[in-house]
Amino acid sequence: MINFTFLIIALSFSSTKASCPNIVSRAEWGARAPIGSSEMSNPVPYVVIHHGATAACATKSSCINLVKSYQILHMDTNKWDDIGYSFIVGEDGNVYEGRGWSRVGAHAPGFNTNSIGICIIGDFTSRLPNSLALNAVKNLIECGVSLGKIKPTYSLRGHRDSSATECPGNTLYTEIRKWAQYGL
Repeated sequence: MINFTFLIIALSFSSTKASCPNIVSRAEWGARAPIGSSEMSNPVPYVVIHHGATAACATKSSCINLVKSYQILHMDTNKWDDIGYSFIVGEDGNVYEGRGWSRVGAHAPGFNTNSIGICIIGDFTSRLPNSLALNAVKNLIECGVSLGKIKPTYSLRGHRDSSATECPGNTLYTEIRKWAQYGL
């Protein structure tokens, strides 16, 4: 009986974990320490999608370089406490931890305190991210729901839904507006 119970618990844990994409920790990508940060209550009701409006990346090393450049821009130029996004996704299929699940972001006015901000590295004005990146975003959101970090009834938004910006690019914005949770 004990072994059977253990097996059920182990299977439940592994099936929850299975929907989570590979998340490269801040330590792994060489993040600078944040200047400060505020805790955010989970689960959050919103997920906001961004694009970096930069070159794309298809390898872990090139994605790490771009994630570092985002943090430098956000901290040194914008004078933010840290990289603005909760997570950053590369076309290598990896998710790079930004502020994570429970820290207030600096990515979408009016949504920072109650959303997970996901940025896909690249410019998606006239093309879609590859399937590795799109699947990583979808799996990350699903993971957040399964971990209790995102409400199951969350509403998906594009950055332009919160402020006057081209972000997340016309092609990506058209795509996310087709996703089931958009605008709920």
